Amino acid sequence: MNEDSKIDALIRLLDDPDETIYTQIKDELISFGGKIIPRLEIFWEEHQYELNLQERVEEIIHKIQFDTVVDNIREWLEDPSKDLIDGAIAVAKIQYPDLDPDKVRDQINRIRNAVWLELADDQTSYEKVNIMNRVLYDEFGFRGNKKNFHSPQNSFINDVLDTKKGNPLSLSLIYSYIAQSLDVPIYGVNLPNHFILAYVDTENIIELMDHVDKDDEVLFYINVFSRGTIFSKSEIDKFLKQLDIEKNEKYYTPCTNTEIIKRMIVNLHNSYAKLGFSDKVEELDKILKLFPDHL
Repeated sequence: MNEDSKIDALIRLLDDPDETIYTQIKDELISFGGKIIPRLEIFWEEHQYELNLQERVEEIIHKIQFDTVVDNIREWLEDPSKDLIDGAIAVAKIQYPDLDPDKVRDQINRIRNAVWLELADDQTSYEKVNIMNRVLYDEFGFRGNKKNFHSPQNSFINDVLDTKKGNPLSLSLIYSYIAQSLDVPIYGVNLPNHFILAYVDTENIIELMDHVDKDDEVLFYINVFSRGTIFSKSEIDKFLKQLDIEKNEKYYTPCTNTEIIKRMIVNLHNSYAKLGFSDKVEELDKILKLFPDHL
């Protein structure tokens, strides 16, 4: 029996009433991976009135899609470049397994091109940030989602790009990625209870890598959630004091791309926990175990 015939035979056996046999069939089907999903979807449509059978098909499809997400994030972590958009797309596929990465990148590139048209070598760091702010907030209409701050959609880059609303991290990710792609040294800072950006005083910083030299001096900070407001280190001091948190270098200096994507998943975990979606929380716990413990 060839592979296609075996897959078809296994699918036809999904209505077996014996749970032990069903578990064996399920595990075998899952082992074939994403290529069998279209056939499972056709089978699902052909049995619209058999709820138990449909639930079994949905369970198998979801498990295959989740395993694919885990593999994608693992591959991202092993990739030396740690591209932020690739990481954000991998996270978004937790909810949108059929997400088209090209659509996301096209949306990002439209914003990038609008910024690029106005940048010049002789501009100051403040002038460059003002251009970034005008393009993102005025021209494209991005804003902080203050009304639904804890919504899971704030952690999915496709939703943020479509609605133009996000949380501090997702907005900062888009802002910093575009800046870095245009040689503007703006990087994320993993502040407790918030996420901000730092404009680094260097011309030689490595772009889009999972490393930022902690010795580089930060010129100023940017609050992307508040329309790109510029502020100083003293404001971070005040913020930490309000939270009764001791000062730490990592709250003032750029973090790695791995830390950014991990925090995005943590934010998503917290959102689902608040909504009581325990199944989603359990899956995100498994994904978080892929990341280094020290982050």
